[in-house]
Amino acid sequence: MTEEVVSIGKDAPSARPRALTSTSSAVVRLSEAKGEALARVPTGIAELDGLLGGGVVAGQVLLLAGPPGIGKSTLMLQAAAGLSGKCKALYVSGEESLSQVGDRARRLGIEKADITLASETDLDSILKTIADVSPGLIVLDSAQTVFRQDLPGSPGSVVQVRECSSELLREAKARGAVLFILGHVTKDGSVAGPKVLEHIVDTVLQFDAEERRMLRILRAEKNRFGPTSEVGLFEMTQKGLKGVENASALFLEESAQKSACGRAVSVTLEGSRPMLVEVQALVVPTRYPLARRMATGLDINRLFTLVAALEKHLHLRLDGHDIFVNIAGGLKVKDPALDLAVCLAIVSSSRERALSHETVFLGEVGLLGGVGRAGVLDRRLREAERAGFGAAIVDARSAKDLPKSGSRTTLKVLGVEDIAAAVSQALPEKGSQ
Repeated sequence: MTEEVVSIGKDAPSARPRALTSTSSAVVRLSEAKGEALARVPTGIAELDGLLGGGVVAGQVLLLAGPPGIGKSTLMLQAAAGLSGKCKALYVSGEESLSQVGDRARRLGIEKADITLASETDLDSILKTIADVSPGLIVLDSAQTVFRQDLPGSPGSVVQVRECSSELLREAKARGAVLFILGHVTKDGSVAGPKVLEHIVDTVLQFDAEERRMLRILRAEKNRFGPTSEVGLFEMTQKGLKGVENASALFLEESAQKSACGRAVSVTLEGSRPMLVEVQALVVPTRYPLARRMATGLDINRLFTLVAALEKHLHLRLDGHDIFVNIAGGLKVKDPALDLAVCLAIVSSSRERALSHETVFLGEVGLLGGVGRAGVLDRRLREAERAGFGAAIVDARSAKDLPKSGSRTTLKVLGVEDIAAAVSQALPEKGSQ
């Protein structure tokens, strides 16, 4: 025998499922469906605003996910402080007590911000608090701690996360309030909970950290009100998360290592932001029956392909050598424009000859040995120029098109057709010009 609570009357909850939003409307032609320009409200955090397309939008629901300790709560408290002067802000914490949130605010220097705090996990109490405060900004920390008493399962279960998040979404949309939902991630880095949670929100932000955890990278996996190609770069300090303007300096080794064999510099893109990265390669005779190939920060299958292309088109004998490739700083990249730098770093280490430390290498290397285009080349070259580099080796077609595109750069741009020509330019034979 189990006890069940039965509500009778007009205020009793309906057994029928409720819609997420009230979007029912008359049928109209596409030409008649005209909307108004979105009014964006900046949070005061430049990296976050740039990622969102200029700020948050009334009624926007955002899901922020990331591993423990990366700074989700810190970022949300800073954002709430930045928006508190423009609207009422409500911060609901289900993981920390009010004193813990207050201590963090004092460390961040925002203890005087006009933010209403609540430490609550019961959904009905949270909805009542929202009705009493009438906030324009709601921060829920986190989705996995909230529960409804009339639903089965413990907090964090699929049913609880889905239904509680849907109820809060309906409330935020009805009030035109901005809702930030903090979420946990699984051990493989994906958002924990039902996949529908990512579908019903307007924006999904994913926090990640590079290997040394010096740099926090915030990506927009989904954004109905802005771009998804941008990233936000943060550094954790005693005063909270601080935006990083010159990220390139974090991924280049000290000047004492500039002339080392096996070092090549390239420019990668994180969203639309160019960053200088250093590719390090080490080629040594193997002591094992099968030579090893190891890559850090680079796809290992891509390394296999590039090594095969070098052996085929440069006639290099690398089968008896172990090859190790590392992206300095612990950054993980998938940009094919780094292929040329990886190849030249391997050749440099194999021949024990250093590449010019004033040159950057940009281009995709194909199976047939050709050097392909690097996307958004003019922006990459401007970043290299700003960092003090004097030359760049790119594919021949891009080098010819640069004057036509109106790109202004003082770099000496050299175009190459294939990997053999790139090696001849980067590592000319002794006595040749």
